Amino acid sequence: MTEVTSALGLDPDQVRTVLESASLAPSVHNSQPWRFRLLPDRIELHADMERRLVATDPDARELRLSCGAALFNLRVALQGLGVRPLVTLLPGQAAPGALATVRRGGTVRPDDEMRALLRAVPARRTNRRPFFESGVDGRQRHALVRAAELERSWLHIVATREEVARMKHFVRRAHQIQLADPEVQAELRSFTGHRPGASDGVPPASAGVRPATQDEWAFRDFHPGADHDRLPGKDYESNPLVVVVCSHYNGPLGELQAGQAMQRVLLTATTLGLSASFLSQPIEVPGVREELRRELGGTLAPQTVLRIGFSSPVPSTPRRSVAELLLEPSTSTT
Repeated sequence: MTEVTSALGLDPDQVRTVLESASLAPSVHNSQPWRFRLLPDRIELHADMERRLVATDPDARELRLSCGAALFNLRVALQGLGVRPLVTLLPGQAAPGALATVRRGGTVRPDDEMRALLRAVPARRTNRRPFFESGVDGRQRHALVRAAELERSWLHIVATREEVARMKHFVRRAHQIQLADPEVQAELRSFTGHRPGASDGVPPASAGVRPATQDEWAFRDFHPGADHDRLPGKDYESNPLVVVVCSHYNGPLGELQAGQAMQRVLLTATTLGLSASFLSQPIEVPGVREELRRELGGTLAPQTVLRIGFSSPVPSTPRRSVAELLLEPSTSTT
């Protein structure tokens, strides 16, 4: 088993801390599709293609988005240790197979905002519970939009009644398409439910309330084969803040940038006391994703849809050990 070594002038314990922070990023069904290679002068981020969800994410869009989120956590953790991260996305032959490399670009003293984001890394949760009626105010919305802009991406807020209605339609239609796809449903089942000792997936304590037919929004059921009481006629929730994280162009580079923006938005939400979860179905169904792109004006590439609001706390989900995430220095992933 590969051991944690020194990198970027940090000792092994510090490197372990950085990688543990990176591993707390969100991913589809908590699949954690990332690996890292440690070298004295850099940390490489690689996709773990064995964890790609072929039916749910056939183009590996969300895999790269998740890796971008892990990269942002890694950047924040390095800054917390006084290292200014110098990031190269898609480095090519300089690091074959890597999605990104991170080198030491000098030293940095984290400001108050960065320290708040660092504290938010272990506190952030994907919260699938219903949100309270209290809404997200203008100041908080501005902070979320700014978070995406700082990462060269765009956060579209679904604001008007007409936009909300169309987004509900996109989510529900994509959800129904996926419900009818046995391979998509098989992937969902493989990562949910009681899986004793699992270091990935969505355990029952993190699954939220089971969706029902009367809900205005279509949510995934993370309770396969189980019955969870719902009050008859009681809606899950009707009015969360819904936002779309967008890149300015399609392709792996845009997805990695959007993944970093997504994580900065999620961590910023955490610092504001907000909860968030995903409405990923419209992004995962190509035809619906294209309709959503046109709905946004045709110039932005939608990368993920988030619901944001206030809710009760939820437990953390399991994580793979750092040892499982390491690649041998000489191992090729191409």
